[in-house]
Amino acid sequence: MKFPGPLMHAMLLCALVLAPVACWAQDLNLVILLSDNTAPYLSFAKKLKDSLPASVQAIVLEYPGQLPSSALKADLIITAGMKATELAATQSSIPVLAVMIPKSSYERMLAQQSPQNPAPSISAIYLDQPWDRQLDFVRAALPDRIKIGLLYGEETHIDVARLHQDIAHRGGSLIARPIRSAKGLYPSLESVLKDSDVLLAIPDSAIYSSNNIRNILLTSYRYRIPLIGLSQSYVNAGALCAIFSTPEQLAEQASTTTNLFGQTKKLPGSKYPAAFSIAVNQQVAQSLGIELPSPEAIRNQMDKAKLKEHGR
Repeated sequence: MKFPGPLMHAMLLCALVLAPVACWAQDLNLVILLSDNTAPYLSFAKKLKDSLPASVQAIVLEYPGQLPSSALKADLIITAGMKATELAATQSSIPVLAVMIPKSSYERMLAQQSPQNPAPSISAIYLDQPWDRQLDFVRAALPDRIKIGLLYGEETHIDVARLHQDIAHRGGSLIARPIRSAKGLYPSLESVLKDSDVLLAIPDSAIYSSNNIRNILLTSYRYRIPLIGLSQSYVNAGALCAIFSTPEQLAEQASTTTNLFGQTKKLPGSKYPAAFSIAVNQQVAQSLGIELPSPEAIRNQMDKAKLKEHGR
């Protein structure tokens, strides 16, 4: 059967207009579970809700301690932070998308799951940046600082040998020290600072806790070794610079993942953040006698290095 030209045109136009809606043909009931009501989690929840289509029914819970019955009827739980992730993974069988969590903490939680009580279908968007992005950032921001200092705890599973190779491939060297107790933190910190050009912070709450960060910053400043932080707040507190993903950037990625889940009813594999931000503290740079590029210049240099690496 042939359709008249105008009718065919109208049908095609309708198909194009309705195409995005078709992806969300089946409504989703979504729970956004926050570890607490601090600003980063609230910003994440607001951006996520704003990014979702109207067909998705989303409610926000600020760490209730016990999942309410309404949450147990959801199609998907999106958690922000480890407290919320552990709650959802232990109190429900609903698929969970965990966001704003360190990769090491997520993997440790999965390893501790009992075979008798396996976790529900779960995936993650990590808080930390992939190693190659961090190393490219250090090289772009501080090309003359080739000795990278690193402190890591026993529960932070880092492939130190692989990291040595990756840094050596970029023309640098790694000075890494494990921290096995709270008493060993500052002796190890000073040992690393004596041999390093820069100290790279990682998401390890046993080391870079709110109780420790001020003294770590003061000690590194005394040794005139810049600290590369984990967020804008680190830079505001005195870190030289940082590469990180904002709650809003992570929320946009979570929205895209939710869209995919709405179509397939399956969660993709865990991923690092897709988008990232760069912050610099020029006042600290000036105090340390460091010529620090702007965030835009650092990003451009990272892009050039990536293109060169891929031979394009």
